[in-house]
Amino acid sequence: MGNLKCCEVCGNEVEVGINRCPFCEADIELIQPEKRIQQRIVNLEKGMPLVKQALARLTTELDQARLERCMVLTLIHGYGSSGRGGKIGQEVRAQLEYLKQKGSINDLLYGEDFSSRTGSGRQLLRRFSFLRQHDDLNRGNRGITLVVV
Repeated sequence: MGNLKCCEVCGNEVEVGINRCPFCEADIELIQPEKRIQQRIVNLEKGMPLVKQALARLTTELDQARLERCMVLTLIHGYGSSGRGGKIGQEVRAQLEYLKQKGSINDLLYGEDFSSRTGSGRQLLRRFSFLRQHDDLNRGNRGITLVVV
């Protein structure tokens, strides 16, 4: 294989001169791999914040991820001790759904669906092969959400 660059949409390495990414099938502009951060993990529960504080941090972390050209952000929001889901997790996921609908984030996948056995999980792993090393793959962790920035 010749020189490789990264697809700006999915982050996979693509040979220079190819105009359509073979992974995400996007017509894209290619950028240098070193200009992208593959993934980052953010614990929104750290310091036991109120829901309002956790949502403010979510906004800050998404802005930072865009600046860093991060491909995937793993958000730890917890699931709550009640077994029905905690307020932070519910509100973070509602905000992320809104941002996805609005087009502010590309995609998201809940931790319980982050599996090589689900269609959405397999699709994410195809786009971002580095996620095969993620600690929460195939664990059904309801306390996280992966965001494709």
